[in-house]
Amino acid sequence: MRGYLDLLERILATGVEKSDRTGTGTIGVSSAMIQHDLAKGFPLLTTKRVHPKSVFVELEFFIRGFTDNNWLKERKVTIWNEWAAENGDLGPIYGFQWRHSGAPYPGPIGIHRDGSDIGGVDQLAVAIETLKKNPSSRRIMVSAWNPEQLDQMALQPCHVSYQFIVQGDRLDLNWYQRSVDSMLGLPFNLASYACLVHLVAKEVGLREGVITGFLGDTHIYKNHLEGAREQLTRDPDKYPLPRIETEPFTRVFDWEWSHSKIVGYEHYPAIKLEVAV
Repeated sequence: MRGYLDLLERILATGVEKSDRTGTGTIGVSSAMIQHDLAKGFPLLTTKRVHPKSVFVELEFFIRGFTDNNWLKERKVTIWNEWAAENGDLGPIYGFQWRHSGAPYPGPIGIHRDGSDIGGVDQLAVAIETLKKNPSSRRIMVSAWNPEQLDQMALQPCHVSYQFIVQGDRLDLNWYQRSVDSMLGLPFNLASYACLVHLVAKEVGLREGVITGFLGDTHIYKNHLEGAREQLTRDPDKYPLPRIETEPFTRVFDWEWSHSKIVGYEHYPAIKLEVAV
């Protein structure tokens, strides 16, 4: 994806140096946009390796409304380890807001509990139902930003909201991201929202459309600068984009990460990057 490399180049050329919450320091710009037409392939970067299993497992975690990091660890996904409490609790993060917005947070929702008894607004279910009944609606939105519960979250949402828009027979998705770790986070976010569109489009009978990220503080951590420069030496057209296949499929809420697979993923070697916590 050349657009992603263009964004890295822009940050390196025009970004402003800033301190940050982690103490690592960043170079960044105050606004950006990234867009990909899913008809061209699934947006796993080919200029470095992105781990599709981690993307799928985390997305299932969100879709199920879970907040217990032990569920992720049991599936060998460690991306939330740095933020989890000793008992695994992450607080009312993304999935809780997607599925139980407005409900009091009762503590970790783990593998043996789907949270169906705790109330709140199931924003994702409402969005899918609206796509079926009123696809021309301009109100098909899901938000993870709940000011009343921010202080209970292990990490406040970076990608704070998304909107489904139907264009003809295609399903588009726009998301807003307040804070963008361009080297580690953004490649993951691209693949995650692409997978979400893939699943929702299957359920509502539409083709996959365009995903667009509207990005706020878009930065490269200082300890990632060498990796960014290495990535910019790589040809984004050397390898074709892969595709995603999902089988079996009945509906989004029955989906498990192992039902989806990436086909034809070729890429340059991984670039080792440390997470800024």
